[in-house]
Amino acid sequence: MIILKTRREIEIMRKAGRLVAESHELVRRHIKPGVTTKELDRLVEEFLRSRNAIPTFKGYNGFPFSICTSINEEVVHGFPSDRELKEGDIVSVDIGATFEGYVGDSAKTYLVGEVDEEKKHLVEATRQSFYEGIKFARTTYRLSDISHAIQAYAESKGLSVVRDFVGHGIGKNMHEEPQVPNFGKPGKGPRLQEGMVLAIEPMINAGTYNVRILENNWTVVTVDGKPSAHYEHTVAITDGEPELLTIL
Repeated sequence: MIILKTRREIEIMRKAGRLVAESHELVRRHIKPGVTTKELDRLVEEFLRSRNAIPTFKGYNGFPFSICTSINEEVVHGFPSDRELKEGDIVSVDIGATFEGYVGDSAKTYLVGEVDEEKKHLVEATRQSFYEGIKFARTTYRLSDISHAIQAYAESKGLSVVRDFVGHGIGKNMHEEPQVPNFGKPGKGPRLQEGMVLAIEPMINAGTYNVRILENNWTVVTVDGKPSAHYEHTVAITDGEPELLTIL
């Protein structure tokens, strides 16, 4: 069942989303060669708790960290560690915050120092695929119109769309109905309604879309070892333009 949010609920989600956006700004300022992803995890957890928010991911189905940090060929659900970021890496950072019982969720892929053209192209195209998708995040469209627009744009740039993991509805729980694939034919799925809140999150690979899960049972990597990028915002469907709840 898709849970429609009231304006009051969306106002609280806007506050949760702002804390996520502020967390990303904190990460952006600290990412550089030599920084460990565990240090980024600590910074975000301390910040969120100082604002009376809960890091949503920590303990979620047993996930042991406050953020996901996925480097290069890691797609999603990477574990923060003592591994130092290196010049030329890309790192996808996924952050969730629960505030007053509601969740905000957003991911961005960051460049570490000077990065090669393949990775720059991947990261920019992944970001733009999200914006192509939300052109259809309106009440005149169906859910898969978003999905199709993301896929069409990414593939037009010579990239592939991960099939095994998708976006989702979001509210009091991080994962609610409906699932939001980043691929598919247009004109399918539920019609979008005011009050829907969706975490729309393209996961785009430079090579094949095939992925596998590492032995930690969390971290997803590309099968061919080529880099992957991730871009996500929490988006409210309104009676007009979609509203991004996870921006400053």
